[in-house]
Amino acid sequence: MSGHFHPTLDTIPPLPGAYVLVIRLDTPLPPLAPGRYLYCGSAKGPGGLRARLGRHMRKGKKIRWHVDRLTEAGHVEGAYVFEDGNECDLVARLSDLPIPWPGFGSSDCRRCQSHLLAWPVGTVLDLSH
Repeated sequence: MSGHFHPTLDTIPPLPGAYVLVIRLDTPLPPLAPGRYLYCGSAKGPGGLRARLGRHMRKGKKIRWHVDRLTEAGHVEGAYVFEDGNECDLVARLSDLPIPWPGFGSSDCRRCQSHLLAWPVGTVLDLSH
């Protein structure tokens, strides 16, 4: 599974797939401390990845999911996109990273402890291959 990083929505395809959203939190959002976070999600509906990531990148949206609180409080730096990917496979690939909030974004998932991972400073992340 190969993914590419997209800092803006312009180059994200309107296809189904999975993604790793990169979010920077400059101020605390209990129980999260300031830092960088990775949220793994999927986009299978109309508009695919472009529509879902467009929602995540937009400010002022109605809060519907855990990740909406985080994207409203923080800054979305971009996303790694995996056409036809699976969010749980992405969480597995990132399993060495700390889990800051068990159950975040994974309440309906029996495989993952969380779909949110902390990305500590100095940790190299390579999702390009």
